[in-house]
Amino acid sequence: MSHGRAIAFEGVEHHFDVGGTPVPALDRIDLTLEPGELVTLAGPSGCGKTTLLRLVAGFLPPATGSVTVGGEPVRGPAEERGVVFQQPTLFPWLTVRGNVELGPRLRGVAKAERAELADRYLRLVGLQDFAQHRPYELSGGMQQRCQIARVLANEPGIVLMDEPFGALDALTRERLQEELLEIWRATGRTILFITHSVDEAVFLGSRVLVMSPRPGRIVFDEPAVFGEHGARVPADEIRALPEYVALCDRVRHAIHQPTNVD
Repeated sequence: MSHGRAIAFEGVEHHFDVGGTPVPALDRIDLTLEPGELVTLAGPSGCGKTTLLRLVAGFLPPATGSVTVGGEPVRGPAEERGVVFQQPTLFPWLTVRGNVELGPRLRGVAKAERAELADRYLRLVGLQDFAQHRPYELSGGMQQRCQIARVLANEPGIVLMDEPFGALDALTRERLQEELLEIWRATGRTILFITHSVDEAVFLGSRVLVMSPRPGRIVFDEPAVFGEHGARVPADEIRALPEYVALCDRVRHAIHQPTNVD
């Protein structure tokens, strides 16, 4: 089962003006993300990963080229594209349930249907017993689960995740990685996941991309199958596989490989 439409970048370049001087951020991005893929994007700090995500989200227009979803140009934010940020953006005066129901409520979804959506996604992220808590009563990992449930409750075909586990401790991060894979397998959503971690990119991705130092280009693009089989194989066994270690090495090499700019 897969949802959503293909995301396509064609000849995309982007720059930022710094003191009147254009500073290149992305250079010649030609890329298609297919519906139902969980695509991880790794690369050094400042290489343009978040800029690429913001272009898909509709927060920025590309300076050159086009970004399309299902063949239609991205002209701004849309319901079909949900964004999960590194820090949970929850409303502290609302309960966990209230945060998850917020998007559907603003869209005019009937109360009973909102409640059903909230129940479904709170169960999916394991927060059904915390529905009446406030965000400040939750741990960091639980807050991030709540943010993911809130995004999913809008039922987007595409979920954009900007280093959502980067600020969490190692144990919580690994647990949420496994939970994200369960959500992906259960929902078939298209996911673009930004990360600095080689292990996270390989463990989660059905496809792994690497971006070069600024101005960012895609310099590595390989399929990965480990996340798809994780429901049947324990995570520690997956990470011990020679094929897993080899892919991590190739991704790490691509990140550190010097890139010539034409």
